[in-house]
Amino acid sequence: MPPNSGAHRGKPFTAETEYPVGTGAETDTVAGERAVDFYRQMVFIRRFEERAARAYTQALIGGYCHLNLGEEAAVVGLMAALRPTDYLFTNYREHGYALTRGIEPERVMAELFGRSDGVSKGWGGSMHMFDLEKRMLGGYGIVGGQIPLATGAALAIDYRGVDEIVMCTMGDGTTNIGAFHESLNIAALWSLPIVYVVINNRLGMATTVDKSSAEPELYKRASSYRMEAERVDGIDPVAVFEGAQRAAAVARAGKPFLLEVMTERLRGHSVVDPGKYRGAEAIALTKERDPLVTFAAHLVDNGLLTETEITVINDDAINRATAAAAFAEASPFPHVSTLFDYTYATPVANDSHRLPGQPLFEPAPFLQSEVTR
Repeated sequence: MPPNSGAHRGKPFTAETEYPVGTGAETDTVAGERAVDFYRQMVFIRRFEERAARAYTQALIGGYCHLNLGEEAAVVGLMAALRPTDYLFTNYREHGYALTRGIEPERVMAELFGRSDGVSKGWGGSMHMFDLEKRMLGGYGIVGGQIPLATGAALAIDYRGVDEIVMCTMGDGTTNIGAFHESLNIAALWSLPIVYVVINNRLGMATTVDKSSAEPELYKRASSYRMEAERVDGIDPVAVFEGAQRAAAVARAGKPFLLEVMTERLRGHSVVDPGKYRGAEAIALTKERDPLVTFAAHLVDNGLLTETEITVINDDAINRATAAAAFAEASPFPHVSTLFDYTYATPVANDSHRLPGQPLFEPAPFLQSEVTR
């Protein structure tokens, strides 16, 4: 049954309160300071991810590892639109979101290294970061696995009647799975406070959007559910922030929203993907749309930063990423005895806690009489 009441249903909102950008509610100085802060965060994500890629080649990080290289502006703009009390669900390309949500870089890097000081105590790795205090509820390795869970969280918020929203990010390839459409449908029917964000880097692994989606303008899919939607430029953090603020305002008023963020993926799908399926023209376009390069040029042209200040920001980011890697490498591995500690929220009857290679059932011991017979 749909919920009968909630804090968000029919709740009015004012643009001046929810997203003052461009409304005259803030000064140019405030906007400028925020833009510089956005750039600082973007640079740190870039240097952090580059340091993680290096650690992967050194066999310090194992398993799958997907980087936010090229998506820094999208990450920063989206996270700036959330309140500390809002909830975030992401996919497996999540490192930048964890950092921008306020999780310490050392804990994020330690998780990549599979160490006990990591945000998920070393058992989650690159794709499964979870921090309830920061209200980041994953990190999911299954494509689209986070969407029904995020929708359920929005339903819980509506039942509780609190002023919170959910943001659920996903890649463009996710929009073709059933869970995407089922979740958007029920969110629209039940007026749930959630923002679905499609990070469209035009590639689902190696397949272009044009080859995988009959409607490549993915934000238009919201029309099937009479849901508000918008497409924004994902290499401009301010544009992403303003779009995310508009989307969040709609969600706080009791309606779901679909936000498509057009961005870039500077490298392959994962660290081990050489990306040979991209031609020279596509590679050149991607480099032209590098958000760090374009936004730095914008800040310099508008007198918000100097080349010297950009160098200082970059050096600081490198030092912080290096320190995070040093912390991670010094952190101990989790003890095998803790392997099952975080599998279930509540105890499960007859859970064997069997390790790989161990038999499901221990064979019954032979009686002495059977042995001597």
